[in-house]
This record gives sequence, C-alpha cells and structure tokens, in this order.
Amino acid sequence: MDYPNDQAPGAPVRSGIPEHGRIPKYYAVKARVSALVDESAEGDPLPTERDLALRFAVSRETVRQALRELLLEGRLRRQGRGTVVAGPKLEQPLSLASYTEGVRKQGRRPGRNLIGLDRFPCSAALAEEIGASVGEPVWHMERVLLADDERVGLESTYVTVARVPRLDADFDPDSSFYAYLRERLSIAFGDADERIETVLATPREALLIGTPPALPMLLLHRLSRDTDGSPLERVRTLYRGDRFSFTTHLGNGG
Repeated sequence: MDYPNDQAPGAPVRSGIPEHGRIPKYYAVKARVSALVDESAEGDPLPTERDLALRFAVSRETVRQALRELLLEGRLRRQGRGTVVAGPKLEQPLSLASYTEGVRKQGRRPGRNLIGLDRFPCSAALAEEIGASVGEPVWHMERVLLADDERVGLESTYVTVARVPRLDADFDPDSSFYAYLRERLSIAFGDADERIETVLATPREALLIGTPPALPMLLLHRLSRDTDGSPLERVRTLYRGDRFSFTTHLGNGG
C-alpha cells in the first residue's frame, strides 16, 4: 500500500479512500470543505450551502451530507442560521482530576448550571454501588457542564447525605464538587473505576445540552472511593462527542 509523504500519524490510511479508488461525491466535497476549515480560524463563517454547491459543482444535498459529517466530527458548529469553524476538542484526562481542573488546563473557563439538587431514599441498585443502605437518604445533583459558556455536557452525581449533609447549604453548584469535598470536608479521593461508551442522548438530555438527539455522546460512568477504600460517589456524565476527547497515560506494568 502506498502512503502519501504527508500522511499524518493517526489520520485515516490514504485519507480514507477505498482501495478501488471510487470516492463518494459527498466525501470529495467533505475533503475540500475540510481544507477550507484548516485554513480558517475558530468562529469564521463557512460559505452557505448554495455557495459551496456552486463552487464544487454538486447538489446542495451532497454539500449537506458533507457538512453533517463535519458537524458530527466537531470540525464545524451551528451558529444562528449559519455554520462556523469550531475550535479544537476539549481533552478530558481519564484521572481523578475534576472536570474544572481539566478544562482550566486548556485555557478555557469551566462552569456548571444547576438543574436540580434532590434527596431521595436510596434504591437497592444504587446502595450496592455507593455503599449505602437501602432507603438511606441520598443526594442527586444534576448540572449542565460549560466551557466558555458553551454547553458541552450533563453530569449526574449521587452521594449519601451522611457524607455531605450540608450540600444544599454550603456548596456553590457552579464550582468543583471535588474541591468542596477536599477543602471543606477533608475528604480525599483514593481511586475510581470508570467505563466509557457511545450513546445517543434522550430528548430531555439533548434539550438540556442544546444538541440534536442524533449527535453521538460519550457517556462516562464513574464509581469513586476515598483513601480508605470506602465508596464515595457515583457519577454519570454525558459529554458531547463533537467537543470532547479523552486522554490517559499508559505505563509499563511489567
């Protein structure tokens, strides 16, 4: 197989062109629009579908299919009635660092909008995960995640009331929950189990995050423990697939 001299590490082999060489028309348009994106700055407007169709001598539906893929990949984003160049994806480390810390490291301004903070009797399934008794009071905190005021995710946190009895009184919902536990309650995180999968948001979740229901999401499940090994929290977080990637460091465990 021949590789172009400028083949970027991690890029699709031969730019994703099938071995038989027949390139779908929409994909050729996507490649040319992608080149326009590479030459543009974040927030620059893209030409209209009509202008792109005339420029590339294709139908508007062909252009629309190319733009749909670039929107799903996070290269473009909708703004008002137009389309603009999106910024780079947010890299969230797979570590015990909080969302706030991860976003700040990239020079972005983190934030959260509180949707609800409720207490309810713990169910059997949740009790097993967070080390609580069935019926024991549990907090459920739901927040929309923000980066520079852009909605990028939805987070649900479950923790026993016994652990954080004054969560509704002492905690600023726009701030880091991890910092609150560490600085106000002297609770330190020890380790966690995480699982990531690709899902579609429910209609309610899509409305809260401000995305189309068809946009793929990255769903992260986290079960955290303190330094004594006792269960601490259960978190379910939806991240926009077009705005996030996850990173981790792998060592040689022998």
